[in-house]
Amino acid sequence: MAGDTQVSGYPVTDDVEYGEPKQVSPVQSPTVAYGQSSEDEKSLRWRQDKRIIPLSAGIYFLCYLDRSNIGNAKIMNSTTHNDLLTETGMTNYQYTIALMIFLVAYGLFELRPSRWIAFLMLSWGALTMGLGGVTSYASVTVVRFLLGVFEAGLFPGLVYYLTFWYTSSERSIRVAFILASATLAGAFGGAIAYGIGHMNQAAGLSAWRWLFIIEGAPSCVSAFAVWFFLPDYPESVTWLTDNEKAIAARRLEIEGSKGHDKGMTWADARATLLDGRLWVHYIIYFGISVPFSSLSLFTPSITAGLGYKDLEAQLMTVPPYAVAYVVQIFTAWLADKFNARGLASALLATVGAAGFIGSAALPATAYLPRYGCLIVASSGAFACIPPLLGWLSSNIFSTASVGLAIALNIGLGGAPGQIVGVWIYKANEAASGYPTGHWTNAALLLMVAAGCVTLRVYYGWRNRKLLRAGTVNEPRLFRY
Repeated sequence: MAGDTQVSGYPVTDDVEYGEPKQVSPVQSPTVAYGQSSEDEKSLRWRQDKRIIPLSAGIYFLCYLDRSNIGNAKIMNSTTHNDLLTETGMTNYQYTIALMIFLVAYGLFELRPSRWIAFLMLSWGALTMGLGGVTSYASVTVVRFLLGVFEAGLFPGLVYYLTFWYTSSERSIRVAFILASATLAGAFGGAIAYGIGHMNQAAGLSAWRWLFIIEGAPSCVSAFAVWFFLPDYPESVTWLTDNEKAIAARRLEIEGSKGHDKGMTWADARATLLDGRLWVHYIIYFGISVPFSSLSLFTPSITAGLGYKDLEAQLMTVPPYAVAYVVQIFTAWLADKFNARGLASALLATVGAAGFIGSAALPATAYLPRYGCLIVASSGAFACIPPLLGWLSSNIFSTASVGLAIALNIGLGGAPGQIVGVWIYKANEAASGYPTGHWTNAALLLMVAAGCVTLRVYYGWRNRKLLRAGTVNEPRLFRY
């Protein structure tokens, strides 16, 4: 798209495609080279990490715990008929609708600004506790819709929030720590559900009601800590020295966002909306969101179909998530270290697809091998996501467009993909091992792998074209 834009105060003349500048005023990069930085920068990053990453990961942990516990509630104490479906009179179809309505709201409202995080936490925590009092399909559906409204802004807000603090080469591993907290929540969720399952009929309440009450309360309490302790921008905090603030501003001059930047212009929005390569990112993210959603909501049901019953099925959801957590962190670190986010995502998606293919192809009664395949599938599918998000944000060259591109990625790719994930594990296929769900996830992960390789080849071609042109003082090359 031809036209003039401004990146962090420096003039850029765009070529035919957005993100390919012809001329850039020479700017001294604050880092020595890719992946290397001064001791001052390392010290600054460590101070930021201590303040930002644990709190952000904790916020998302609670968000995911409150979002996915309905999967535990579905099968909890089902043999004694004290489960969610029996006591609310819901059918499996109505249960699926209740799952989907959350994601509809999630897609509609995901543009909420991050300054509302504390308010959102208080709201979704209260709503999760409110699920402990539902008595019908209608009440479950309404509360789940409102829960989707208040959780919607969190993840895109956190990913965008990191652009105020970290360069593109530093974000993937930090996104991984935040996103991996969801995987950790899945592991803890199963263990917590196992423990709470023994509270069935305590004080006259079924265990699944206690599950929502107990898991919603920490979000309400933590909202107050977030309000006071989550820092906004490097320029406004008191725990950085003036010199550290100057370093923070200098190193983010080109590839970060600023708390004092002007809002997005129509030119920024138009360029982002019409950039075809970004739409390939969105399609890829759709493909990974289906297995992410389906595993998040149906892992308790899948393990229940592997010969485990009731509370034992809750406990057996822990190992797949625990292994996926370790793989997620390690592979995100490798992807950042070697600037290989696209190929790392392709490899992980292929591993996840292999796990799902094994789950679908093995006999339904091959419980132990299929459980191993579930661990492999979970590890590949969950670990694929942080490099994909880091890859996208690393290849957006206007700071004003980062927030919109991330929102579009999650709103147009993530939310529809998660809605599809709600429908693919059919209750009437439990005895046959849920083949539709496994084959669908395998096909989509193979599509993700092919899309990542194609985009990686395209970016390499574009970089070579830029370098051969010889018209750029400091070419803004695409990250791999």
